[in-house]
Amino acid sequence: MTPPSRYALGVHAQSSDRPRLSVMPASDFDVTGAGEHANWQKTEWTMLRRRQPDGHPYDTRFKMLYSQTGLYFLMDGTDRKLTASMNEDFLDLWNEDVFEVFLWTDERYPVYFEYEISPLNHELPIIVPNFGGQFLGWRPWHYERDRLTRKATAITGGPKTSNASIQGWRAEFFVPYALLKPLQNVPPAPGTRWRANFYRMDHDEGQRTQWEWARVGETFHEYEKFGELLFVER
Repeated sequence: MTPPSRYALGVHAQSSDRPRLSVMPASDFDVTGAGEHANWQKTEWTMLRRRQPDGHPYDTRFKMLYSQTGLYFLMDGTDRKLTASMNEDFLDLWNEDVFEVFLWTDERYPVYFEYEISPLNHELPIIVPNFGGQFLGWRPWHYERDRLTRKATAITGGPKTSNASIQGWRAEFFVPYALLKPLQNVPPAPGTRWRANFYRMDHDEGQRTQWEWARVGETFHEYEKFGELLFVER
């Protein structure tokens, strides 16, 4: 008798030492790229871990909030060079400097949301079905009106131009719940738990360096190793 598919039974958590983050609620606010709205004072920075000990010695951190309409993210990192040239959305942004967020909203299903944003403010929002390590992202359909993200980036120590010498960059973005359909367990309420991971890729001087929140292996798509988000009341 053939054993039932693991996906028919739900996906099981593997790690007991995964990182956890309490996500605070907030009222909706404008996204400017500066990350200076008072709502960001509700939560502390969380650091990412550099995956290559001999990689670029930059620091990377993030914040996250949730509202009645969607999710707010603020990601920030030191840098020396703006290694980004892609000038459109939905390109392979991970081949240049980029921040990334993965949201796995329901552990019963091997499907999650991936969001990437470049220093030049270009994005890649996709839904990823991942069955046994076989995955490919699907672009949103009717990506308009209440399904659109709001996003902005800011550069410190230099201009927002390809290959510029800089001191760092920051991305502030909003992901509406409407864009996450048909993922389950959305929108979150106080007490809701999701799995998630946060990443950064940097490609200065031809060397690739990566950062992560929850420790994964060779690929960023090892979703069973993601950290845990707990949405709290205050």
